Amino acid sequence: MYINSFGHYLPKDRVPNEYFYHVNGLSDGWIYERTGIKTRTRASLNENTNTMAVEAVSNAADFIPYDIKDIDLIIGATYSPFDTVATLAHYVQRKFSIERARVVSVSSACSSFINAVEIVEGYFAAGKAKKAVIVASEHNSAYSNEKDTNSGHLWGDGAACVFISKDRLSENDWKIIDVYSQGLGHIGHSIEAVFLHPANGGLLMPDGKDVFIYACNYMIKALDIICEKNNISAKDLDYIIPHQANIRIINNIKKNLGIDESKLFNNIEELGNTGCASTVIALSQNRQKVKPGNIIGFTVFGGGYSCGSMIIQKLGLF
Repeated sequence: MYINSFGHYLPKDRVPNEYFYHVNGLSDGWIYERTGIKTRTRASLNENTNTMAVEAVSNAADFIPYDIKDIDLIIGATYSPFDTVATLAHYVQRKFSIERARVVSVSSACSSFINAVEIVEGYFAAGKAKKAVIVASEHNSAYSNEKDTNSGHLWGDGAACVFISKDRLSENDWKIIDVYSQGLGHIGHSIEAVFLHPANGGLLMPDGKDVFIYACNYMIKALDIICEKNNISAKDLDYIIPHQANIRIINNIKKNLGIDESKLFNNIEELGNTGCASTVIALSQNRQKVKPGNIIGFTVFGGGYSCGSMIIQKLGLF
């Protein structure tokens, strides 16, 4: 599989840590020390999961080597939907008049993007699609409770998009070397540690310690598994993009893998936790750093629980 183009969209508004002192009593220093977050993105009143998804697609569509209407598979990834019936994937289909596409929405919390890539892999293998677009979009602020001192200050809003083809279509394509995921609903406090009950409390993380422990463990395991399968050492990766959940998790990964800070793409200080869109946003923000031939590893962990990883390689100049 090959990535033909990718892009992202971020709302203009940034909410600083100082805001939460007046809401839940948490200081800038307290939040930053524990999370690495200084500000987080906030969607405007006119924005939602669907509109941000369309903006992300628009930002990437100009660079695909085919007409967007040739897409035959659309995957939407989110745990913070605007609508659970007419999903963000359907919204993208309508906005871009992609008439002949199969349309699927997936949610495995912050692992959703990696699972979406696996779904594309399955459709390609079955011969049911050749060109796909994945849109990951999170409107966390629509659901989060700012007064909650456990997690109300963590969440950011944003979207990202990746166009993928079964065959290489351009000299600028990036190669997807491999993708891996694992469900982890059987471990720890998986079902209760993070949840979103729309009519009863919203997006909450009552057991952040459990999330932290398992995220540190399984994000490293997921990357090790995919690297070993492909005869690559994690230290040999040119860059690593971890899910942007907490700077302490990212630092733990860096320490345990024995890698240099310069190999990590990190945007949590400015954006907060942008959910399943976070890794692609980080890739899109840092694309100019990546040189042809560079190999990049993704590693993620989602509430519920689940983990996943992916290895890609830049082939051309894009």
